[in-house]
Amino acid sequence: MDTRPTAAGCPFRLDPKALDIHAESAQLRDQGPATLVELPGGVAAWSVTDAALIKRLLTDSRVSKDAHRHWPDYINGRIPSKWPLRLWVDVKNALTAYGREHGRLRRLIGKAFTVRRVRALAPRIKDITHDLLDQLKEAAEHGETVDLRDRFAWILPLSVVNLLLGVPEHLHAPFRSAVEGIFATDKTEEQAEENGRELYRLLNDLITAKRQNPSDDVTSALITAHDEQTDSHLTHQELQDSILLVVGAAHETTVNAVVHAIVNLLTHRDQLALLRAGHAPWADAVEETLRHQAPVANLIMRFATEDLHDSASGVTFLQGEPIVINYAAAGRDPKVHGPQADRFDITRTTHRQHLSFGYGTHLCLGAELARLEAQIALHALFDRFPNLTLACPPSDLRPLESFISNGYRALPVHLRPDAAQAARR
Repeated sequence: MDTRPTAAGCPFRLDPKALDIHAESAQLRDQGPATLVELPGGVAAWSVTDAALIKRLLTDSRVSKDAHRHWPDYINGRIPSKWPLRLWVDVKNALTAYGREHGRLRRLIGKAFTVRRVRALAPRIKDITHDLLDQLKEAAEHGETVDLRDRFAWILPLSVVNLLLGVPEHLHAPFRSAVEGIFATDKTEEQAEENGRELYRLLNDLITAKRQNPSDDVTSALITAHDEQTDSHLTHQELQDSILLVVGAAHETTVNAVVHAIVNLLTHRDQLALLRAGHAPWADAVEETLRHQAPVANLIMRFATEDLHDSASGVTFLQGEPIVINYAAAGRDPKVHGPQADRFDITRTTHRQHLSFGYGTHLCLGAELARLEAQIALHALFDRFPNLTLACPPSDLRPLESFISNGYRALPVHLRPDAAQAARR
């Protein structure tokens, strides 16, 4: 049976401020494995919440991420040039490519995330982590409230991605602001357009800087692929957007994973005790966090390249219809994780059966790097500050204004100076 809403029905409007992603996801799940939603700007799309259906769609060759080829409304000019989320479909990189083009573009940046290269980064990640924790000592000693998102969880992966890309010091802070703006879904058309202009100005500044001073980094390698007339040749836009993809793959998921893990462990002290006593590995805390709080809640967009009927769910996606993958809902699918799917539990046997890094050919390139950074960061943080506490009730933590990026705006904590002194002794 086709579960398409009738013409009399109204699409569920996603909250652009994302005040409660999981309550919204639960409402969508109650309406079926996929339901029509309205994105900012009045754009209609399917939100898919069922984990099994998501896996089928992510491995179906009839589903594309290329709006330039497979979204009729976009191709025919019916999507306004100032649509606030337009950058997500305008970009031309491995995130949005389809078929052979996807393979070509993914291979170029995949070199940055090989197992060998990621493992080789571990010592540098540990050094960066401990340097950041050292910088928090003074705040701990004075009993100050510290925003761990701003001073730790955000900076660590940003430092790593700057290392990968060879970003000059003077571009670090501007990139931080512009990248954060990509994920905000409550921006006006004018704000989104201005943020996009600033982002591409910074990307061009980075490309110019690396042309003048090339080194063994991803940006220099991509510039070479742009300049050489080979099968892997990149256009200028593909060069810019591939760099942008590396920033996203190596940053946003890690920030949110670390922040949510800290919150969950501080509000589940029994599970933190298991980790500190060595009765559970830190990897389990990371995987359960990824399941329980998918760092990317909703990812836009995919498109049916032809009418696609999924017999198992009864849903039919018509050719060209946009599809949003609801990873937040998939992580708490009771058919996969049981009736207590909303509960954070690092001993859960299904904690690795999440889709938070995607599935199939578009599996996140930065997945293993994000896992490594999160494990190192959490272990070091709680070892250095074992009496760490939240500085506010968990209910007072404010979510990011984004139904794409699932995180908190700030993470205020007390580092507890007595714990810091004990760690130094």
